[in-house]
Amino acid sequence: MPKIVDHDQRRLELVDATWRIIARLGIEGATMREIAEEAGFANGALKPYFPTKDELLTSAFGHVFNRTNQRIATVTDGLSGVAALRAFCSEVLPLDEERVNEARIVIPFWQKALNDPDMAALHSRSMRLWHATIAGHAAAARAAGEIATPVGDAAVADHLLNMMLGAQIVAALSPDEHFSRDLAGQLDNYLRLLAA
Repeated sequence: MPKIVDHDQRRLELVDATWRIIARLGIEGATMREIAEEAGFANGALKPYFPTKDELLTSAFGHVFNRTNQRIATVTDGLSGVAALRAFCSEVLPLDEERVNEARIVIPFWQKALNDPDMAALHSRSMRLWHATIAGHAAAARAAGEIATPVGDAAVADHLLNMMLGAQIVAALSPDEHFSRDLAGQLDNYLRLLAA
């Protein structure tokens, strides 16, 4: 009896292997051969799932965004206002090894997105979703009296996105010197400023 292959599971295994390779070796090290070996597949076994490396990379980057969004949904469930803002940002900031690895994956993605319309569209959709969600939490915080600053909710979302993405760059490029130990404190300081 032939073995039944779960093709969706195989695709996910390849995507997971891709982001592990990128986190460890960088995007240049993410060859189809390295990815196949990491996933425990023969090199030719990737083609039916991802005919090109670019398709595999786009899926890997989409997977990182989806994983982050799932964590955000879990930790913000039932929260609102400043508590939801803090929880959202804490899932994106590079506060542990997993999130530093995600930063190492996202940065080369930004570079590829400059010339790849599919990757650029994926990034744009993700950032619009994050911005709208953060602005919504800021509006709820303002309605609850937790935010008093005259800075608008969209600008608060801009500031927090810039903080999170900038922290990812620092953590990925300077892993021995990055300031993740103080990122939670910096986030709390900014949220306190909003209440002033």
